[in-house]
Amino acid sequence: MALLLPRTLRALLLAGIAATAAPAIASSLPPGQPAHRTKPLPVTEIIHAGTLLAVPGEAPLTQATLVTADGKVVSVQKGFLDAAALGLPADTAVIDLSTKFVMPGFMDMHVHLTSGGAGRDNPMLKLREPEAYFTMVGYANGIDTLMAGFTTVRDLGSPGDTMFALRDAIRDGVVAGPKIVAAGQGISPTNGHADVHGLRRDLMEAQIRPGVCDGADDCRRAVRDAVKYGANVIKVHVTGGVLDESDAGTGQQFTDDELRAIVETGHMMGRKVTTHAHGKEGIDAAVRAGYDSIEHAMWADEESLKLMKQHGTWLIPTVWPISWVGDTPETVRAGPFRDLPQNSLDKLYKLGDQPKKMVRMAIRLGVKIALGTDNGIAPHGTNGREMLEYVEAGMSPMEALKTGTVNASLAGGLPDRGRLAPGMAADVVALDGNPLQKIDAVLDVNFVMRDGLVFKRDGKPTELVR
Repeated sequence: MALLLPRTLRALLLAGIAATAAPAIASSLPPGQPAHRTKPLPVTEIIHAGTLLAVPGEAPLTQATLVTADGKVVSVQKGFLDAAALGLPADTAVIDLSTKFVMPGFMDMHVHLTSGGAGRDNPMLKLREPEAYFTMVGYANGIDTLMAGFTTVRDLGSPGDTMFALRDAIRDGVVAGPKIVAAGQGISPTNGHADVHGLRRDLMEAQIRPGVCDGADDCRRAVRDAVKYGANVIKVHVTGGVLDESDAGTGQQFTDDELRAIVETGHMMGRKVTTHAHGKEGIDAAVRAGYDSIEHAMWADEESLKLMKQHGTWLIPTVWPISWVGDTPETVRAGPFRDLPQNSLDKLYKLGDQPKKMVRMAIRLGVKIALGTDNGIAPHGTNGREMLEYVEAGMSPMEALKTGTVNASLAGGLPDRGRLAPGMAADVVALDGNPLQKIDAVLDVNFVMRDGLVFKRDGKPTELVR
């Protein structure tokens, strides 16, 4: 790993310090006058890490120093170095994580921040409340996710512009939360998984559903609209789903021509294209069409998984919610989704523990896997449990850590994060235990830094979490 010399460090850090200066307008206020709240800005900090896994998949360092400035990693060096040794001002802040396991912030490639939380059991909210209500739901769930050590999430389905507003408010320092890669409402065929179900006809037709499309040309329009209005990633519903009320099943619902039109247009617009896919036929069709990743892949068989490996397609398995909901008819009937409509329950009973069998097979075959939870089904803030599922299915702890860091970076097309090296985002978490020895240490997050800002310290939220 390349080490920066003190002189180089000094030049970089001076630039970072200059960037953190207070806005000029604040200095023009008369003495004693209150100022408006401003965006929090990162400062130069020295982190002493007891164990540092800078790049998951590579050997960790024992006793290491990490320097951050202007929201980026400036250097990673062996030993506990002080400010003088680093060529920094004597009063440079030191964060003591000398008894902790330090690594890059976790990343979840499949969440639904506007789902779950306080309003989960009240379906009338979607008919009664404005979109802004769900932005606030997303904010609260985002805080829980950030406190669990997840500094980046990919939100793959939210109503209207709710997630775009939250993404931008977090980016601008208006509120705390993880960095968000947002899909918006997603692309669905008529009566597909993301088309509204269970309402009378006039209510369904009154809903604005810009992502619903039929025919190749209409689907190209839907993708272009999604990008126009803010989508960072294109989410497609190739097959039916388990939890919707439709009785159309979980097989392929977009035609092959429609699938090709969507992915070609998404790539033309510079976006990754991923898809919800349960049934084998839909999974295989999306892989052949060139989709970047497959979400869930519940009914993928060995042939499907080998096809994914051949095409280099990423698998986002979302196994943890299966454990939370229940993987047998008995556990489902006793669990949190026991009151679902019968159509959905029937699909859930049929699904059983198939996702766990699928991910075991994918691990054995060497399919590329990045972490995704589908949280919003399971509670937000429990994202780390997905790694426990992977280890249970046959991964080593190191491989599981890679799914939520370097693999997620590659799958999401996010090259500035997922590892700690000069120039990368200063997204840092510290754990009380060593996850390489016992993976459930990922559930005990003591410290969270995102873009050089500290949101959790000594196991508690900082003043930035309001």
